[in-house]
Amino acid sequence: MVGDLDGETRRLREEGPLTRMELLGVPAWTVTHHAEARRLLTDPRLVKDINRWTLFRTGVVTREWPLIGMIDAGRSMFTVDGAEHRRLRTKTAQAVTPRRLEQLRPAIEEITARLLDDVAEEGADGRTVDLKAVFAHPLPMSVISHLMGVDPDLHPRLRELYTAFFSMLTPQDERLAAIDELDGIFADMVREKTARPADDLTSALILADEGGEPLTEEEVVGNLKAMVAAGHETTIGLILNAVRALLTHPDQLRMVLDGEIGWDTVVEETLRWDTPTTHLLMRFATEDIQVGDQVVPEGDGVVISYRAIGRDTAQHGEDADAFDITRPTPIRHMTFGHGPHICPGAALSRLEAAIALPALFARFPALALAVPVEEIRNQPVLTQNDLQSFPVRLDGGPAAAR
Repeated sequence: MVGDLDGETRRLREEGPLTRMELLGVPAWTVTHHAEARRLLTDPRLVKDINRWTLFRTGVVTREWPLIGMIDAGRSMFTVDGAEHRRLRTKTAQAVTPRRLEQLRPAIEEITARLLDDVAEEGADGRTVDLKAVFAHPLPMSVISHLMGVDPDLHPRLRELYTAFFSMLTPQDERLAAIDELDGIFADMVREKTARPADDLTSALILADEGGEPLTEEEVVGNLKAMVAAGHETTIGLILNAVRALLTHPDQLRMVLDGEIGWDTVVEETLRWDTPTTHLLMRFATEDIQVGDQVVPEGDGVVISYRAIGRDTAQHGEDADAFDITRPTPIRHMTFGHGPHICPGAALSRLEAAIALPALFARFPALALAVPVEEIRNQPVLTQNDLQSFPVRLDGGPAAAR
């Protein structure tokens, strides 16, 4: 676990473009510079097949490793390459269309408004409210569940299970049990939608039949499980990181509220500066790969360190460590990936943030951190830049919080 995320980001960037790291005792290579990551993310010699990982094949890494579920997550577009990846991703693209996402806008606005009512109730009379628990966490889970056609009664349980999955405080036996329960929930849902299709993403995946064989039940379950995991976690981090950035840069917040800078710029600069995912696990070398003066040996694992990449001075300038929505050049980051495996939920995450952030600040113009920013910034994280809590006040916070 990392408590000083800024310090780790700086060290990795300085040691890059390729360096060694340890993830809970497991060694791996990590890519920390923009140009090298862009090249390696399209290199066919780096694959998602965990069976190409020497540490896994030889039994050094087992199901007892806490991060195994992020790599060995079942068959989906996130875990295969080449023609099979194109087949699975094409099916998802047929289901997650721009038209379907735009149709989702009113639902996102309604969910946002309802959750802001909850924030107002929690924070009444000057009480501190955890913005993550009441707003940033339930919003993307509710949205993706609405998109997928999940029974609303399941939303609380799904949030609990994914929290257990991502938290490094969860014992591994409980994490594995959560994975098994998620498999069961999604398998039951796929069978229900197969029998009675509806106008939702799950049914669209089941019914997608262009470009090859239909998806199997296992493939639909794998895609849905991974999309919920990636989609809601990314959006939680994006919303909270944007709020933190704006509250600690009041001059820039004022420019946004005055209409001088658009919310889309806030979203993109946040994605670059404080990425929702710190390290994306993992790809495996099918042969020796030269990166600068280093060689990734065949069978080794490679991590993409997106937070260090987002602060690469060669790409973003000497002030890459600064949050600045007035940057004179377009913000060309790779926070949602690059190449064949670029995040399929990027458009949805951007849409949610573009709705949630202006609504939040319009409803609570005096919003402020309830604790010094260091208490939030230094919360321990690992692969996900996902804070345990985000205490705020709705009527203005202590000066120390700024």
